[in-house]
Amino acid sequence: MTETVESRIDTYPTRVDPEPKVMDREDPVVWGTPDKGPLSAKELGGYDQKGYLAIEDLVTPEEVESFRAELRRLSNDPAVRADECTVVEAKSQEVRSIFDVHKTSDVFAKIVSDPRVVERARQILGSDVYVHQSRVNFKPGFEGKEFSWHSDFETWHAEDGMPRMRAVSISISMTDNYSFNGPLMIMPGSHQKYISCVGETPDDNYKSSLVMQGAGTPDKETLTRFADTYGIDVLEGKAGGAIMFDSNCMHASNGNVTPFARSNVFIVFNSVENTLEEPFAASAPRPDFIGSRDFTPVGKALGD
Repeated sequence: MTETVESRIDTYPTRVDPEPKVMDREDPVVWGTPDKGPLSAKELGGYDQKGYLAIEDLVTPEEVESFRAELRRLSNDPAVRADECTVVEAKSQEVRSIFDVHKTSDVFAKIVSDPRVVERARQILGSDVYVHQSRVNFKPGFEGKEFSWHSDFETWHAEDGMPRMRAVSISISMTDNYSFNGPLMIMPGSHQKYISCVGETPDDNYKSSLVMQGAGTPDKETLTRFADTYGIDVLEGKAGGAIMFDSNCMHASNGNVTPFARSNVFIVFNSVENTLEEPFAASAPRPDFIGSRDFTPVGKALGD
C-alpha cells in the first residue's frame, strides 16, 4: 500500500518550526566503492570528508570552445530569452541561467550522458542516475550577481520532494575561475549537518527564488557558526575543469564586478533509488524544468 503524504516519515524537516535547527545527516555521502568507477579510494575518501571533489581537465579545450559558442547562441536567441526556462536579471537584462539545457541543446545533451560525467556520478551514488536538473549559469563581467549561502538539498527536499541526500552536482567550468570573479565557495565538511530553515514556502516560490533566494536561506547566526567550524574553500580552476559536490554542501558565490566573465554547465544527478515524491514543505512541486520527474537513467544502464 502506498504511504500517504500525511503518514510518511520526514527525515529532514524544514520550514515548519519558528527557529532554525541543525541536524545530523542520516545518509551516506559515498554509496559506491573504488572498484565501481573511475574515482580512486583517495578521491572518494576526500569527497566523503569535504563534500566535494575538484577534477582538472574533465573536458578538452575544443569542447570548452563548443560550449562557449553554444552559450553565446542560446543567450542571444530571443526565443530562448523569452522561455520560462530562462532567468533574466531584472536590472541588467543579462541572462542569469538557462534551465533544462540538455533538452534544448544537442551540445549540452552530449555532456549530460558522457561517461566521464555519468560514471563518476554513478560511483558516488552507487546506482544508476537520472538528471534532476541541468542549467548553464552566466556571471558576465561587471554584472554577475551573487548566489547566497544555501544547501541545494534543503530546496530539493522542501519544494521538489527529494526524500534523501543521494544526489550529486557537477559544475563544469566554461571560463577560468579566479578568486575574484565569483567562483563557487563551499564550507568543507558542512554536508554532514543539515540546517532546518524557518519560514513557510510561498506559492510559486521558484519564480522569485531563481533570481534571489528567500525561503530556504539559512539564518546569519547559523551560517556564522558553520563558517567558524568548517571554514570556506574558494574553488579556483581553469576552464575545462569541474567540481563535483554533495547535495547538502553549504555553498555560495560572490557577485562578479571584474571584467572577467564566469560561466559554467551545472548538472544534478539523482539516484534512481531516490526519486521524487510530493514536496515536503510546499503546496505543489516546482515545474519539471527545475526538478525533473522523468527518472529515466542516463548513459548506459548498469548491467547492460
